[in-house]
Amino acid sequence: MAFTAEDHALMARALALGARGRDTATPNPSVGCVIARNGRVIGEGWHARAGEPHAEAAALAACTASPEGATAYVTLEPCSHHGRTPPCAEALVAARVGRVVAALEDPNPLVKGRGLGLLGAAGIRVETGLLEATARELHRGFLARMARGRPWIRIKAAASLDGGIALANGESRWITGDAARRDVHALRARSCAMLTGIGTVLRDDPELTVRHVPCARQPRRVVIDSRLELPVAARILEGEPPLVLTVSEDRARREALEARGAEVVTVAADEGKTDLAAVARLLAERGFNEVTVETGTKLNGSLLRAGVVDEFVLYCAPLLMGDAARGIFALPEFTNLGQAPRPRVVDVRAVGADLRITARLEG
Repeated sequence: MAFTAEDHALMARALALGARGRDTATPNPSVGCVIARNGRVIGEGWHARAGEPHAEAAALAACTASPEGATAYVTLEPCSHHGRTPPCAEALVAARVGRVVAALEDPNPLVKGRGLGLLGAAGIRVETGLLEATARELHRGFLARMARGRPWIRIKAAASLDGGIALANGESRWITGDAARRDVHALRARSCAMLTGIGTVLRDDPELTVRHVPCARQPRRVVIDSRLELPVAARILEGEPPLVLTVSEDRARREALEARGAEVVTVAADEGKTDLAAVARLLAERGFNEVTVETGTKLNGSLLRAGVVDEFVLYCAPLLMGDAARGIFALPEFTNLGQAPRPRVVDVRAVGADLRITARLEG
């Protein structure tokens, strides 16, 4: 379809609006919507939180003139089902808009073309695909959960130039500088959940909360603890209760953690350990769109081998830690370079004195 420069500008505005709900809309997608007539914006909105008006409803409510015959630019196909709010496609039909431009079709089985079909059946001109790549970035966690049945999972690590994340004695605070640590907290703020392993909890006693940047919603903290070794005095048990995933049947340990507020869930086992593919599915079932992993060498490597990792965010410090330092991943020896994973680098930028490298696994 041939879109005009005006179409591009208005969809870009809708995408910017959608980004405002990125940290808070979960488990819903952070949709943005602009309603315009003859290139002039008459209403705009975004989805801020689940249970609150969707972007289209917010934009219609904000209209300063009648939306009849206007064009609605929306970053994702308008929903067609009744949830906590009425269907947006029906609202657009009732408003008698003349055209709807959607960046993407919604892969949610409850929608998946039905919203666009409802609009078309009402005589509204429907077009899709405008700024699709940018919209996929905005909605990547939701799209992953809907299409693949697991969240977008990223591993975050802070490492030295020679790939160390801790000295042999476990010391790791602080590899990176203040600016990088603030950036990490912004990454946490956009995450639906923070995932770690029991080894990291026993070694570092982390909180895994957002503290150094504004935060409207703390991510859910998730601990993989196969043998229920989580100490009842661990800091991760303070505040909002964490989700503890285990294969242990130790009733006494379970009850002790539950008494501290933790939600303990038994998951499938894989050779006596937690089945990480099952963990990814469970996180999707809980409505988590984006999950950030902050953990140690062993679990990082296990997640990578399980095929559930989408992205790496590496904060690289101008520091050398030596060949006895702990590496980022515990992986089996490769006998040729063809066996080695080759993530695609999508972004490199300076964050204070450190570098932030973002790389993704394809497929």
